[in-house]
Amino acid sequence: MTKIPKYWNKAKKYLSKKDKVMSKLIKNYQSPTETILTSRKDIFFSLCKSIIGQQISVAAANSVFLKFKRACNGKINAKTVSKLTHSQLKKCGLSRQKVIGIKSLSKEILDKSFKPKLIINMNDEDAINYLSSLKQIGRWSAEMILLFTYNRSNIWPIQDIGLLRAISKNYKKKYLPPEKFVSLLKKRFSPYCSVATWYLWRSIDPEPIQY
Repeated sequence: MTKIPKYWNKAKKYLSKKDKVMSKLIKNYQSPTETILTSRKDIFFSLCKSIIGQQISVAAANSVFLKFKRACNGKINAKTVSKLTHSQLKKCGLSRQKVIGIKSLSKEILDKSFKPKLIINMNDEDAINYLSSLKQIGRWSAEMILLFTYNRSNIWPIQDIGLLRAISKNYKKKYLPPEKFVSLLKKRFSPYCSVATWYLWRSIDPEPIQY
């Protein structure tokens, strides 16, 4: 893991001034043991974890990922995954589509048709589009990569069920919260939507999310 993003403390002050609910959430997670958004800087690892976590619970995703990690002998990289058969990956609990996505990803990393370094110089929307060109990587997965691997400061993943649940809970809104209200929060929290997202997630899950 790397150090926390440089913008983190500035973002906390900014969000606390902008929004009473956010101010309260930030205070609730101010203990010395607070786990902050950090990054592995390992896009292959993060993309695999993102694919595995699609459309299943956090607990189920963790279980599948542990089996996947064991199948890779603890070395989650494109070369190792390329040597695993479809059958071996399916035994980890992966669906056929997720197996295809992970195998395709390893191939594109190895033959360099996918170039992660290009993302550094892209704006958020261009980076989302580039990542979404990969099999099994849609907008939500791309946003998770920008948030957790690249630590972009202004990611607001409105397709994320956890984020929408947290908005409903903390702002006393029905589920699903109205789109207009979600858009209003994005405007209020920019340019630090990533930090707001992280604190909203923490309000419904004691374990910090990490991809």
